Amino acid sequence: MNSSPRTRLLLIFLVVVIDLLGFGIVLPLLPRYGDYFRASDSWLAEGLAAIGFGLSESAAAHLRSSDGVTLGLLMASFSACQFVFAPIWGRVSDRIGRRPILLLGLAGSTLSYLLFGYVSALSPDAMLAGLCPLGWLFVARIGAGVAGATIPTAQAYIADSTDETGRGKGMALVGAAFGVGFTLGPLLGAAFVSNDRMAPPSAAPGYLAAALSGMAFLLALVRLPESLREQSQAARRGWFSLSEVKAALSRPMIRPLLLTMFLTTFAFAQFESTLSLLTKHFGIAQRNNFLLFAYIGLVLTLSQGILVRRLLPRLGEFRMALTGATLMVAGLVLLGVTAQMESTQMLYAVLPVSVIGFSALTPSLQAMLSLNSSDEEQGGVLGVGQSMTAMARILGPIAGLTLFNFGVAIPYWAAAGVMGLGVLLVAALPAKRPVQA
Repeated sequence: MNSSPRTRLLLIFLVVVIDLLGFGIVLPLLPRYGDYFRASDSWLAEGLAAIGFGLSESAAAHLRSSDGVTLGLLMASFSACQFVFAPIWGRVSDRIGRRPILLLGLAGSTLSYLLFGYVSALSPDAMLAGLCPLGWLFVARIGAGVAGATIPTAQAYIADSTDETGRGKGMALVGAAFGVGFTLGPLLGAAFVSNDRMAPPSAAPGYLAAALSGMAFLLALVRLPESLREQSQAARRGWFSLSEVKAALSRPMIRPLLLTMFLTTFAFAQFESTLSLLTKHFGIAQRNNFLLFAYIGLVLTLSQGILVRRLLPRLGEFRMALTGATLMVAGLVLLGVTAQMESTQMLYAVLPVSVIGFSALTPSLQAMLSLNSSDEEQGGVLGVGQSMTAMARILGPIAGLTLFNFGVAIPYWAAAGVMGLGVLLVAALPAKRPVQA
């Protein structure tokens, strides 16, 4: 299976895109399916009572009737497993090769999406091997998170297949694959669900996602060669290190950037995780819900690939970051207003504001973080940034879906407040930073 570096890059791009299509298909459905299968936070009320944590009668009753924490954990389980297993797969791929780990991940994704599809067709009262459908949804998402933690291994594959001059362009393929997956995945899912508002969950999206991951597995099995060589760089990525975080936060030049990265991802994760339930509250059926997510993916792809790419060199990282943070605040405020007005037309109109803001802010913060770190500390500081955003992706859905139980607009007001702090942090930065040698 010898092939040119260019062919290898094309193959790994196709493998990642096909696999991410499955992720784009399942994401818009997950909160709705969890709600259908009667997610409940009663276990939390009972657990707090068991350890002697006092709750008022009204608070305990509200917790028993809510589902925000459970749905938040369901959404966060995928990111949490990726956070834990990404460095594990990276270390193993350094020893046995990239190809076996990528194949293992694709096979795991296929099985996880098959389980998701099968469980989706069950009734809420069904039991399978002593576990309710909601429990099996957790199993499916945990499995998908473990299997999907191979993206750093794919990045290591790209590093193995490129020289220093082509490394940046090669790594950009992963970002492009995410854009394609988040745009086309929901469009594919929309073709396989009913537009009846009262229709129960469909198994078709899960099976479609499984079929796509299976296709990616077969493509990699037949066509993808091994890339690991003696001179290959290690693919290791460390876990959340409190000592590294503490050291990075102690630096005045780095601290506001890391905090803003955390707040930005935390706020966007609140928006992302609650949107499907908001559209359900609006009475939007599954097919149109898919189309809405495809619309967001398209805006995200165009703003990152065209708008931000062209404006960032002209405006500079500081002004682009400040503009992005301000747009996120405005977009989230407008989304809160829209949630109260329950206007579908207004929803489509205001969604691009926060999405474009996120697209502008994220690369600007990463660039500023890199520019303000010396060559010797680049890896450690950027690794802390990745850890901060990973933790935000875990905590954001839990916070957003918990707040959603108190009012459909509250998660967006809260996220806007969080981003307001982000604006202050960015504004406090000097417009120009010296690049450290």
